[in-house]
Amino acid sequence: MSKELRERLDRYLNSLKKTLSQVKLAELEVSVDGNKVRTVLDLVERYYRDALHYLEEGDLTTSLVCVVYAEGLLDTLRVLGLASFKWPFEA
Repeated sequence: MSKELRERLDRYLNSLKKTLSQVKLAELEVSVDGNKVRTVLDLVERYYRDALHYLEEGDLTTSLVCVVYAEGLLDTLRVLGLASFKWPFEA
């Protein structure tokens, strides 16, 4: 199973890396705190780096959890209209 998990993890990491390079934050209204949006995007990047760290340590499960959490945060920003991007599978 670890070979299958590693392949899946590699796909997720590559997808997240490509997506992070093209995320655009929305022009925010005064009522929306842009600093909070940037903080969430910073968290996404930190979870991505954590995923890479755990991958290097051989902890595939924790790495996968980190990358999936990062994707969820990005999707939330997009659903709220605070960021725009396309996942590679959507292109």
